Amino acid sequence: MSPSVQPKVVVFDCDGVLVDAVSSWRTLHDSFGTDNALNLNRFIRGELSDVEFMRSDIQMWKAVRTPIHKDELFRAYAGVKLMPGARETVQRLQDEGVFVAIVSAGVDLFVSSIASMLKVDDWIANGFVFDDSGFLTDEGVCRLHATGKGEVISKLLAMNGLEAADCVSVGDSEMDLSMHVEGSRFIGFNPSRESSKDAFAEAGVPVVEKKDLREILSIMGFPADEN
Repeated sequence: MSPSVQPKVVVFDCDGVLVDAVSSWRTLHDSFGTDNALNLNRFIRGELSDVEFMRSDIQMWKAVRTPIHKDELFRAYAGVKLMPGARETVQRLQDEGVFVAIVSAGVDLFVSSIASMLKVDDWIANGFVFDDSGFLTDEGVCRLHATGKGEVISKLLAMNGLEAADCVSVGDSEMDLSMHVEGSRFIGFNPSRESSKDAFAEAGVPVVEKKDLREILSIMGFPADEN
């Protein structure tokens, strides 16, 4: 558990960690000119399930424009940039032989492109159902619960013959604390909500405030790159 012990696996949240956008769902709301903040707060409080929350997002977008094609959703992400230091951090970890994965409750359409861009070893995300012509249906696909990422990480570790003690997870919100499986480590990165900052403080986890993902490397026990 010592911070000096280098991990064999690092699991990243995507939105707000690997990419400089708080939410891949929020990005689509911005594109359609909608705002689901009310239901987001209800979701965080546990009043809505992941499926109900996704359904409410889709209903809002379809109230603005329907039908909605997959390509239109993909274009909405055109302006989203990687988090500063993301590419270098993932590359450094992989150079050190670390297994790198993304476990995200974000949109699979977007997360898959980030996973491909960064050449991570594995990824999972939630997403959409499209009809045979590529148009958005009314339902979302829930592959993992935002507050249940630990279950996915435990399966990932078991599948790859890794121990929790070998794992570090990195997230930006209080819901990401579910990534902190027993025996593993967790790093809070650039939390944007006060509730997230409070949750990280209460959990006693290290937190990187600077918007540069390379800052996590020293916390994980990797010496500064001298290049």
